[in-house]
Amino acid sequence: MPTASAPTLRDLAPTSLRVLPDASPDGTYVLAVDLGTGGPKVAVISAQGRIVAHAFEKVPLVLSADGGAEQMPMDWWDAIVRASRRTLADSGVDPGSIVGVGCTAQWSGTVAVDAQGAAIGPSIIWLDSRGARAVQRAVRGALNVQGYSPTKAAKWVRRTGGIPSLSGKDPVGHIHFLREERPEVYAAAAVFLEPVDYLTLRLTGLARASHDSITLHWVTDNRDINAVAYDDSLFELAGLERRTLPELVPTGSVIGGLTAGAAAELGLLAGTPVVAGTGDLHSAAVGSGAVQDFEGHLYIGTSSWISCHVPFKKTDALTNIASIPSGVPGRYLIADEHETGGACLTWLRDNLLYPDDVLDPGSTPPDDAFGRLNEMASGIAPGAGGVLFTPWLNGERSPVDDHTIRGGFHNISLSTTRADMVRAVFEGVALNSAWLLGAVEKYTKRRFPSLAFVGGGANSDLWSQIHADVMGREIRQIVDPVLANVRGAGLLTHLALGHVSLDDIPAMVEVKKVYRPDQDASAVYSPLLKEFVNLYDKTKGIHKRLNGGRVSGHGA
Repeated sequence: MPTASAPTLRDLAPTSLRVLPDASPDGTYVLAVDLGTGGPKVAVISAQGRIVAHAFEKVPLVLSADGGAEQMPMDWWDAIVRASRRTLADSGVDPGSIVGVGCTAQWSGTVAVDAQGAAIGPSIIWLDSRGARAVQRAVRGALNVQGYSPTKAAKWVRRTGGIPSLSGKDPVGHIHFLREERPEVYAAAAVFLEPVDYLTLRLTGLARASHDSITLHWVTDNRDINAVAYDDSLFELAGLERRTLPELVPTGSVIGGLTAGAAAELGLLAGTPVVAGTGDLHSAAVGSGAVQDFEGHLYIGTSSWISCHVPFKKTDALTNIASIPSGVPGRYLIADEHETGGACLTWLRDNLLYPDDVLDPGSTPPDDAFGRLNEMASGIAPGAGGVLFTPWLNGERSPVDDHTIRGGFHNISLSTTRADMVRAVFEGVALNSAWLLGAVEKYTKRRFPSLAFVGGGANSDLWSQIHADVMGREIRQIVDPVLANVRGAGLLTHLALGHVSLDDIPAMVEVKKVYRPDQDASAVYSPLLKEFVNLYDKTKGIHKRLNGGRVSGHGA
């Protein structure tokens, strides 16, 4: 008799949902996963928004001089399993009381998956620009404006709200790169998944994408927020194949139950509902508590952004800002990004201050390195002794889409101290935020009186005050800001399961402290902001000549 072939991703059906217990809101919990670039955070979160316990596990990142940025999906999963088991043990919550699982993850990445659901090699993540030339060829025409065919650009913007980035850092670029440079991977792939959708696959056995997670492939018609769907003509424009992308499910829907295998690894019960995942931009908006239209938040993690929910679909191609499907069903969210925010401090720590090199073999940063940097910068007056730092260490996306621009220290003199340069890094990231704020406020046609501040950068009181002074806006520092994404994933899971309403969420997110602009400091920063933007205008041509013919640095 012929041997039955193994089931493939196309054959699988959802795991049956288990019967859930009745419990009070504070006795009802979900397991939330936030897969950041540095590694996953896992938390147990009650229906009252309380984070009962959480854990973090670090994962490696491999950068290459040709613009590559990769991570191993198995590293992600192994770290999630370890963090989940530790979190559950620390929480004291019975696995039977965990009634849902929800994920958020670094957005704009690509995992190639075979027909049996196994990842093929490394994931290409959001920092990777090796598909830039392929994307540039795909979006061009006989006549081009800023690198795009006007006809193609108009069609993309009208239907999706955006357009593939010329930097090649969207999944469009990643998939083109795999097809051209790793044809054996492309040929073996049954489906290409965002990192968050790969996690959902590991949890449920189902390859699915939500209306919001799929957005950066730029192949969905998003004009009706309640009926997002693939568009064959956009596949043709992007040069992608429909067969290689997953089935779509509505934002905030329950995809299926936790498989027996995943449940055993995580320490949960099989059949526990798994909610469609979302990108980090989307979860941060909810975890910041700023969930109503035009309530803004500032996020600084590895990257950074300024965003808010809006009641419209709109695109500003000149500043690379658009409104896209949100992680909240039926809503749009502003999308923009700075490639490097907190990564600038990490670069300063690891590459300049504590590198393991011939000058200091075996050097490792102290555990309190960021605290020391914060203390050093606090001792320097606003303006950093005249030093300006431009934080474009990996190119930029908003308010300019420029993958060849690079950062640097400017206006250094013989009297410049190391402390001046450290302060300049803090200020340079804030000046970049202020540049973006101007574009976002023009986009929304309103001034933000205040911004909720989340992400690891918001742990710094100094950085909170510097942002208030540079931006001239009130900054609300959120409690446990580094947990904003995992909190957002948990709250979105409770929202999908009907445990909370959107109106409940702001009261569940506590503000630690409010920072208001200091007029004297703001007077120092105002002219520096003008010169900061001038530095981009004056040096972009130099950097294009230096970096345009080849991809230099880590992830150009």
